[in-house]
Amino acid sequence: MKSDFEPDTPMEERFGKCPYATAQSLISGKWAVLILRYLEDGPVRFNELQRLMPKMTHATLSVQLKTLMDNGLVVRKQYESIPPRVEYSLTEIGEKFHPVLAAMQEWGNEYIKYMKSRDKWQNEV
Repeated sequence: MKSDFEPDTPMEERFGKCPYATAQSLISGKWAVLILRYLEDGPVRFNELQRLMPKMTHATLSVQLKTLMDNGLVVRKQYESIPPRVEYSLTEIGEKFHPVLAAMQEWGNEYIKYMKSRDKWQNEV
């Protein structure tokens, strides 16, 4: 496979030029893919996102959402109500990530099957 970059070209220099480096950078946060997955079905409030990922701290979720917003994948909508309500949803370009998530799900399921069959085989030996 031919590359447009020298092997030692830093990732930062590849961003916006190489589709793989750009995509990897956008979803490199530990929780980014799961957040995008949970937002696929429509707007979700901050606390609901946190309930869906109980191991993630409030601060970490805030940072991950801010990064996804800065990258244009997620939008934050604040409602002027008491108590204040904030929802997060995918932007138009964020919604275009759906086929990638579907492919990741399919591949992930295949890999889970592979792991189970490998473990079963190793336990028989």
